[in-house]
Amino acid sequence: MAKKIVNTSNTLQIDFEKGAKKDGTSGPGFFRFRIIFAAFLFGVGTLLLVAFASNFFVGVADQSELEQGSIDVLNGSDIPVKNFAGLLGAKIAHFFLFRTFGWSSFLLIPLFYLSALKLGFKRELYPLDRLSWQVLFYIIWGSLVAGFLVFQLDLPHSLGGGVGFFINEKLNQLIGYLSVFLIMFVGFVFLVIFYQLNPKSSKAGSGLSQAKASRDLAEGLPTEFADDFIDEDGPSIHEDNEDLEVFRPIVPPEKGVEDINLEEILQPEEVAAEDDLSFTYKVAVEETPVEEVEDSSLAGQELKANDLVQQFGLYDPTADLPKYVYPTLDLLKEYDQKNQTTQVTMDELKENKEKIVETLLNYGIGIQKIEATIGPTVTLYEIIPKAGVRVSKITSLEDDLSLSLAAMGVRIIGQMPGKGTIGIEVANKNREMVPVRAVIGSEKFQKSTYDLPITLGKTISNEIFVADLAKMPHLLMAGATGQGKSVGLNMLLTSLIYKKHPATLKFVLVDPKKVELSLFNKLERHFLACLPDSEEAIITDTKKVVSTLNSLCKEMDMRYDKLKDAGCRNIKEYNQKFINRRLNPNEHDFMPYIVLVIDELADLMLTAGKEVEHPIARLAQLARAIGIHLVVATQRPSVNVITGTIKANFPARLSFKVMSKIDSRTILDASGADQLVGMGDMLLSMGSEVIRLQCAFVDTPEVEEICEFIGNQQGYASAYLLPEPDSEEMGGQDRGDFDPANRDSFFEEAARLVVMHQQGSTSLIQRKLKLGYNRAGRLIDQLESVGIVGSFGGSKAREVLVKSETELEEILKNL
Repeated sequence: MAKKIVNTSNTLQIDFEKGAKKDGTSGPGFFRFRIIFAAFLFGVGTLLLVAFASNFFVGVADQSELEQGSIDVLNGSDIPVKNFAGLLGAKIAHFFLFRTFGWSSFLLIPLFYLSALKLGFKRELYPLDRLSWQVLFYIIWGSLVAGFLVFQLDLPHSLGGGVGFFINEKLNQLIGYLSVFLIMFVGFVFLVIFYQLNPKSSKAGSGLSQAKASRDLAEGLPTEFADDFIDEDGPSIHEDNEDLEVFRPIVPPEKGVEDINLEEILQPEEVAAEDDLSFTYKVAVEETPVEEVEDSSLAGQELKANDLVQQFGLYDPTADLPKYVYPTLDLLKEYDQKNQTTQVTMDELKENKEKIVETLLNYGIGIQKIEATIGPTVTLYEIIPKAGVRVSKITSLEDDLSLSLAAMGVRIIGQMPGKGTIGIEVANKNREMVPVRAVIGSEKFQKSTYDLPITLGKTISNEIFVADLAKMPHLLMAGATGQGKSVGLNMLLTSLIYKKHPATLKFVLVDPKKVELSLFNKLERHFLACLPDSEEAIITDTKKVVSTLNSLCKEMDMRYDKLKDAGCRNIKEYNQKFINRRLNPNEHDFMPYIVLVIDELADLMLTAGKEVEHPIARLAQLARAIGIHLVVATQRPSVNVITGTIKANFPARLSFKVMSKIDSRTILDASGADQLVGMGDMLLSMGSEVIRLQCAFVDTPEVEEICEFIGNQQGYASAYLLPEPDSEEMGGQDRGDFDPANRDSFFEEAARLVVMHQQGSTSLIQRKLKLGYNRAGRLIDQLESVGIVGSFGGSKAREVLVKSETELEEILKNL
């Protein structure tokens, strides 16, 4: 029984023709020829296997006997050979293993065996055409690789054969050791060309899937046909592979043949044949366009992205400013450290140790061991008390030690983190200045791979401190006037400017004092961001601060929407996806990091109150994932300024010297900031760890030179524009310029509140609606404009002109 599967349009046609195939390739004579030739190929493979294998054991002994010609093999010479395949096997092994290709010749054996299997039993474990090309290449290439090892390492000659040794000898004369790279390159080219890793052209396992389809088809056919369709040993697909190629595309990949009820849709048709009766069964199969399925899949999107990358390369966010030059270290002043008399002498160390031990002994505390670590500002003395001494007894002696040592800034650390010691920090008599050039130019900072690397100075062990602002993720700073807070802000901004490109980082600078951050004005077209209608990029007007904060909240929401559409969790994943061209540039864009710097929070909280607190708290809670980070500084770390809402969302806190322990506990949740010695001496709290640092000193002329260097370069057309905030979040309009169509979102609520209490008071609106004074005042003015309250009457509350809620509702309805 011969089977044939033919494709006609959208119909799968299966013909069962009784008798021999019309092409005459399945008759008894042809079958016997195939069996005989298959047995011959199997014998050749076995001869090679025995000859090659025995050559490993007796090849050296046979080599001297094989110099005679092949006539000895034909005439039955008495040459003594030990090869298990005789003289012929010895000759074959000598030719392949010694004179030509070496051990890679073993690849010929599976080629003969698989050829015999296909010819004799019509079974193809692996496509022979592909296998033949692979064997041919790997025999030659394997000989070259082995020949290189033989030539360089003096290994046995048979490893690579004569071909591999000869070619490597010539290559070594030509290019030396670089020949190995040439050989590997040839192998790489073959892998790329021959093994095309294209999912559309993958045919692996197609024979098995077609065999299963044939078996499923046979299950629905009449018994007399099913017996012939499936052999006892398994499915007999076809002798002609071309017919299989016709079969493959008819059934779409997502709709298998097993889903078709053949008994319902098969209709036999009698067809006249020469001697037999043949039946033709037609199976109607709906075709599904495979290209549409692939284009809608993620695999199709990745293929398109890969094509774009190959055509245009990865997206470069810095391409808009290709000639941008990072600021150099020459812009920073180099101080002569050798002339500074700041080194702690051995006499000072010895004197302080003796005073510490003596003072503790006066209170009955014995010391087992004491060690000192010298820092730029303070020296850390680590002590190990004798057994039975309570730690709290030592920590309570802070003032007594300070009196005994006659030194400022004595701070006792109850237990050193990760150590079994108690730390006592004592200020040095001669302090060491930490220049910004030594910190910025350090190897630790230059080689840092953080997303937002900042360096603030040195630790008490003289190590450069480098941290990632993106992981903090927000920083709250406090410090009394003149203690180094402004220098610390300049240091933070300078370190970011030295490491980041303008395309990847933007600053939103809020400076109510109007003079502290004005140095960075020249960076407007490079690093600064602002509202579209802003005259200056640095925000100094308190009224515009609320709009800017609300604008950042809107920017945050827009970025989260883009992350959701892109299927990303944070800005890093999103930007990487955009760089790899896997996002539509019409809907997405590259997101730079945004750092909001507020130099004086106390002034904003005093003038705007809740209008500032709420957006700051919202940004601190949510903005980390989309790359917006906050640095908020204040001179007065009181609970009225650093509220619980703000404090809870700033895990990283930095404190310079403050005036009282209460201020220290407000900012750090611990004492110690009141014991600092000033001039850049600071404590950084990140979680449960508190680190003492000496802030690096960056002078105003240095900042000006850096900004001048960047400002003179080509920049963007304008500052980075933030989105316009929603009008309802703008906090109303200026007094006396009220438009009823653009009234404040709290207008109706404030009107009802005033009418209900019959008291036109700004303080009433502040308390009940929890608004800032400015916004409450604007609401009173708007209520006056529509005739709900009377005019300003000095210290008295305004008169409420509307006496009932019914009258109020009528007014609101008319608006």
